[in-house]
Amino acid sequence: MTSQTPIDVILVTGMSGAGRSTATRALEDMGWFVVDNLPPTLMIDVVDYVAQRTGSSKVAVVADVRGGQLFDELQDSLRIVRESGHDLRVLFLEAGDEALVRRFESARRPHPLQRDDSLLGAVQRERNLLGDMRADADLVIDTSALNVHELRRAVEAAFESDNHVALRATIMSFGFKYGIPVDADMVADIRFLPNPYWNEEMKELTGLDSLVSDYVLQQPEAKEFLKHYSDIVRLVQSGYVREGKRFVTIALGCTGGKHRSVAMVEQLARELLMDGIDVRVVHRDLGRE
Repeated sequence: MTSQTPIDVILVTGMSGAGRSTATRALEDMGWFVVDNLPPTLMIDVVDYVAQRTGSSKVAVVADVRGGQLFDELQDSLRIVRESGHDLRVLFLEAGDEALVRRFESARRPHPLQRDDSLLGAVQRERNLLGDMRADADLVIDTSALNVHELRRAVEAAFESDNHVALRATIMSFGFKYGIPVDADMVADIRFLPNPYWNEEMKELTGLDSLVSDYVLQQPEAKEFLKHYSDIVRLVQSGYVREGKRFVTIALGCTGGKHRSVAMVEQLARELLMDGIDVRVVHRDLGRE
């Protein structure tokens, strides 16, 4: 069965416990036709059925490691869906080992791969199994520090618009003291700029305050960095789009994620918006100190 009408398709996958249920509920609330635990070999049949019989133009398919051997057939199924003309994107939900172990222990339920192994061992085995899928994903969302409402907002920001923009960018500030974002495609270190933290007048402010923002952005190195980094994003934009990657996460980090990175992210977002890139700003560690 081959569809005459191409539709939007999202494959929702990722680590068990990383929030697939929350993500799919968000998609369902946004009007997506959601199919859970579908054997990969049936994906094209379901997509074509939805396209021809339901009147829906958007279908989300959930696949996880519990599919066992069938999960290995997923790559072939994705290729067939793309070759049929459908607009396919892969959403991969990620979380750190510590966060996943804590969630399973809190829920008092076993991991799908946990047999005689430890919970941590099952999580790490699943991570190895999904390595290739994560590498090929269009969008990776790290849910380690997100609550269900924040995850819903992240999914809505990525998929709520029906207009197919060339590239959607999440511009994220973060503090190196809290770790590098695992879902970042591009990471830059802003710690070469003078730190407003050491100025008593600005210490308790953030990069969202004009006093701090003006101080950071007036630095000659800041202006030079923004010019060249914006050029780099423009350079890779066409390549990302050509390769079918329409989501990119760009992370700028300073020591605590409060002053320099916040100001620089806000300015970089403004510049990329002027280039027609759909931008979402996230200040990951703002408020942690």
